[in-house]
Parts: sequence; structure tokens; C-alpha cells
Amino acid sequence: MDHDFDCFGSLVFDDRVMKATLSAEIYQKLRRTIDEGSDLDAAVANAVAAAMKTWALEHGATHFTHWFQPLTGITAEKHESFISPASDGRIIPEFSGRELIRGEADGSSFPSGGLRATFEARGYTAWDPTSFAFIKDKTLCIPTAFCSYGGEALDKKTPLLRSMDALNRQALRVLRLFGHRNVGRVRTCVGAEQEYFLIDRALYLKRKDLIFTGRTLFGAPPPKGQEMDDHYYGSIKPRVAAFMEELNRELWKLGILAKTEHNEVAPSQHELAPVYTTTNIATDQNQLTMEIMQKIALRHDLVCLLHEKPFAGVNGSGKHNNWSIATDSGVNLLSPGDTPYENAQFLLFLCAVIQAVDDYQDLLRISAATAGNDHRLGASEAPPAIISIFLGDELTAIMDAIVAGRPYNGAGKTTLKLGVDALPRFARDNTDRNRTSPFAFTGNKFEFRSVGSSDSIACANIMINTAVAESLRQFADRLEAAPDFESELHELIRETFRSHRRIIFNGNGYDEAWIQEAKARGLCNYPATPEALPHLLDEKNVALFKRHRVYSLTELAARCETLLENYCKTVQIEAKTMLSMTRRELLPAISGAAAKLAADAGAKRALCPELPCRYELDRVQRLSALSDGIDRQTEAIAAEAAEIAAIGSTALRAAAIRERLLPAMGRLRADCDAAEALVPAGQWPFPSYAELLFSV
Repeated sequence: MDHDFDCFGSLVFDDRVMKATLSAEIYQKLRRTIDEGSDLDAAVANAVAAAMKTWALEHGATHFTHWFQPLTGITAEKHESFISPASDGRIIPEFSGRELIRGEADGSSFPSGGLRATFEARGYTAWDPTSFAFIKDKTLCIPTAFCSYGGEALDKKTPLLRSMDALNRQALRVLRLFGHRNVGRVRTCVGAEQEYFLIDRALYLKRKDLIFTGRTLFGAPPPKGQEMDDHYYGSIKPRVAAFMEELNRELWKLGILAKTEHNEVAPSQHELAPVYTTTNIATDQNQLTMEIMQKIALRHDLVCLLHEKPFAGVNGSGKHNNWSIATDSGVNLLSPGDTPYENAQFLLFLCAVIQAVDDYQDLLRISAATAGNDHRLGASEAPPAIISIFLGDELTAIMDAIVAGRPYNGAGKTTLKLGVDALPRFARDNTDRNRTSPFAFTGNKFEFRSVGSSDSIACANIMINTAVAESLRQFADRLEAAPDFESELHELIRETFRSHRRIIFNGNGYDEAWIQEAKARGLCNYPATPEALPHLLDEKNVALFKRHRVYSLTELAARCETLLENYCKTVQIEAKTMLSMTRRELLPAISGAAAKLAADAGAKRALCPELPCRYELDRVQRLSALSDGIDRQTEAIAAEAAEIAAIGSTALRAAAIRERLLPAMGRLRADCDAAEALVPAGQWPFPSYAELLFSV
């Protein structure tokens, strides 16, 4: 019997296809390029291109594209057909090694943070052989990096690959000290859980705010939200189940290991979780997943919302980045082993992560900083903006024992002494989960829970990889120079635990007391994007990225400018949309409702002059007061937005938006939502929260 998963990977030019279509010699050379980063010569490129073209044509492809990830946060592609003219007037399909390896794209039309001027348009795309090509919409998609004419990275893939190389170099140094001579490469692995909302397309098209901004700028609370906890893990409705079934089938064709699907906490909210894979591939696949979710939803007359907070008052959506480190021999370096040296090795890599998160907590916060995610972080539904690590009681007790220099005597466990006795074996779920922690250890990996649902996971993993690489570099420098490896290792682990104890917090991240405690510990607290992003250019952060050749100062400054500009544009579009909806839809509706009530009262009194008409008169007064206030606020916001738009500095403009424009928009929304509760349903100009959240 055929199953949907029989199609798995059918549209991917993966290892199975390469083995079947390439000669043994060409295949081995290509594998060396993929596994070891060796150069790819022209003969190999031409052979791969020929095999790729034949395979793509057999699967119905007519075009090819260099598929890349510019700083827009989404993917980009320019399609070229395979056809070339023949001398007899016919056409022949062609695809060369040069076309596979390199392409050209406009480097000035994408966000560049000043790296490219309008008249400096040339940019290049370069094949990334570590991520398999695939077919989408009859087009052969070749994953590529994107750089400027001068060689600066204009994308998210290039620095991600650099960060993976940086961590690999330093991790190998450490593993050599433990005697692992057979390890050729260390890779970081990620499984990115994706949360999203599904709403009815017909209702979506009636909401200008959803169309232009991805979130509702207005909306009174429905009578029922998520209070009953009855949607989470609940029975999946037929319409949603049909969407999920087709989504799985399309993802499996592209080799994406979509594994888990369920209803999330909020009404109409759902989650998809894949099996983990190499970080670079996981990043590509998550971008594809988001694109295909939105495409498949439309086929079912639905719209997939990936905004972090599309509805006020119910949980928003995140993307949990499950991160681990593994060798090419399959050893997870964040999983405790059975022997003393494996235990010490685990603790050292654990220390590397703890030190990295403490030293570069600002970078982790920055990696999740967007206008959309600001509505979600710390809102009693997502981790707080303050970065901390959850280790769980047992690991924390072990850490405390090491710092105190005393044996760890867990119930039924062996006594811990580094390099001599065995560390207690951890069950995968040796501790409870902490949903309020931004960075939680979950048995053999860390779950970074702050990333926004619409974000690329590239930035978060660039930060984690590079910060951990720096910890490992410092550890390797110290251990390589030590006269006695074991004693130095023991002391290094103890010092690291002691020095970075402040970043460990196993308690309730939503508790107001944690904010004060975190401040006392000296932890960073950047509540919103404008406070966080400028720290990307702090001296220590610039030094980190330059040392590991992940970003140059120019590339880093460009990203800071791009991210701040994106924040400003996002909120400015929201403000313009809010003004348009208020002036053209809400105020006429409120005024019309008041006029109808006044007419009704007049008609009643014409029949019976003694009738008080308290309901109509009260509503007219309340609606009139609200409409007058809404009108004044609308004009004030228009003036405020114009004044802020004229601020030259992007950082100052972002700060003004955060401090002045967003609070004014919040006050306007409050009055409009109050009016919605008073206007009859048939007279309100667009679908309510009740319709949007409970119609699917």
C-alpha cells in the first residue's frame, strides 16, 4: 500500500539521487566539498549541473533559480528557464556548472543597511552545496549565499555558515584534548517548532489591518478566549486537519521532517514541529515551511498568520529553537555519557553554553528583537525579555556541589568527582519543563524560546554558535597550555560555574520579583527592540564577530541599521493603517450608529412624547464622546507620526516610535474597542474577534 510518506524527499536532489546520478568519482569529490569544505573544481560542477538538470526535467521543472535569504527575512528567487536556442530554430535544455555555482542579483534593491547604494547594484549568489537543491513550483531551487560586489554578506545564510565553521574549529580543539582524533567535524543541530494561526480567508480580506500588517490593530475581546484551556491539544477540526494533511505531504516531498502537529493554546492557533537537523538545513527548511504553510492555507480558503501577536488578549506565536551540538560520528555533546571522561566532556560543553549565554545575553535578546515580537515577550505567554538559563534542580545541584568543592550525593546516585567517578546518568526528562525560561536545558539540548514566529532562525543560531565558539576558544587556549589537563579541567569547570551562576534561574520568569532579582544580579533587561538593537555594536560584540570572522564591522553596522529601519517601517505602516481604518471605516460606523439611535429616539418620542428613551440617549452620548475623542487622537497620531518620520537618525526615530507613537496608538485602540462593544454587530465595519477566532 502506498502512503503519503512514500513521497518523502521525492523533490530533493539529495544524497540518494546524487549516488544514483553521479559517477563514483564525482560523487566522492562532491561529498568532500560538502563534508570538509574543499574546493569544487569546474569538472565536478559541470557533472553535477548536468545530473541536476536531467533529474529536474524528469520531475517537471522548466526553470531554475538561485534561492537565497536576503535581509528582508524572507526568501528571494529569480527564475531562469533551462531553454537555449539551437541552430535549427528549435530549443534545447541547458544548465552549466557556472550557472549552478554562481548567479547575479541586484544588490541594491534588497535591504543592505547602506552597504549598497542605488547605483551600486551588482550582487552575487553562490551555491551552498551543504543544503540540497529542491523543486518547488516546477522550478529547480538551488540554495545559495548572497554577497555584494565587494564581498560583504547581504544575506542570513553566509554569516550562519561562518558561525557554524567557527564553532566547529573551536569544538575540535577541545575534543582533541579529550583524545577524540577520529572526529572530523562538529555541527550544531536545530529543530524549530513553528506556531501559527489559521483564519477564514473571506474574513481576513475584510480586515485591512491583517492585510497590511499581519495583526489586528483593533478588536474588542470576544466573550470567550482561551480561558477554558479547551483548545490546547484539543481535537483538530476537519478543515484544519485537511490543511495539515496537505501541508505534511508537501513538506515531506521536500525532505522536511514534519513530525508533530497539534492545536496550541489560543483559539485558531496551531503548531508544527520537525525532527532536528543540521542548523543550516534547518534554517532553509523553516523558511520553506513558512512559505508553504501560507500557500497551502489559501487552497483551503484559509489564511496562515505568522505574526507574533495577531490578536490582543490571547497568546501570540513563537518559534522554539531547539539547539544542540553533535559530532560527525553521531555523539551529542550535550548528552551526559556513561564514563568519567564523557561526564567531564559534557560538563565542559555545558559550561561553554552557560558562559556564552551570560557573556552575550544581549546578543540573544537582539536575535529575537522585532516590532512584532515586542508584543509577545514577557506577556505571561512567552519568555521574558531578560535572558536566563533553566538547568533544572539536578544539574543545578551538581553545579553547586562542584563550586563548593564537595561531592554530589543525589538520591541513589554515585558520588561525582571529575575524571574519576561517573556522573549520575540523566534520564531525558530528569527535570520539569519551565515554559517561562528563555533558554532551557531539556535533557540533551537547549530550547531557545524567545524567537518570533515570523523570524528566520538564522540570527538566533548565529548568535548562539558564535558565543559558544568563543567560550570553547577560551577553554581550549587554557587547557592546551595547562601542565596537568585533568586538574586544570576540574578547576576550569568549577570557575565557570562559579563565575556565571547569575545566569541560572529555575523559577517563574513571569514573576515581577524576577525583574528586580535579575537587576540585582546584573543581567540585561531590554524590554523592546529600540533598547536592544544598538547594543549589537557594543565593543565586545564587534570584537567577538570579528575574531571568529562571522561579521565584519561594516556588515554588523549594516545589520543594526537594517533591523532598526525595519522596526520603524513596521510601526509606521501600522500607524498609517490605523489612521486609514479609523477615518474611513470606524468613525463613519460610530457616527452612523449614533445617528440611527438618535433617529430611533426621535421616532419613539414622536409617537409617545413621554418616553424617556434612556437606552438610545445614553448610547448616543457615549458614542458621540468616543467618536470625538477618537477623531482628536487620530489627528494627534497623524501629526506625531509625521514629526517622528522626519527624525534623521534611525536609532532616535525607533526610540521615539517606542516612547511616543506606540502608546498613542494603544490609547486610540482602547477607545475604538470600547466603541465596538457599543455599536450593533451589523453596523461594525469589519469582522470581530469572535468571528475571526472561532469561524474555522
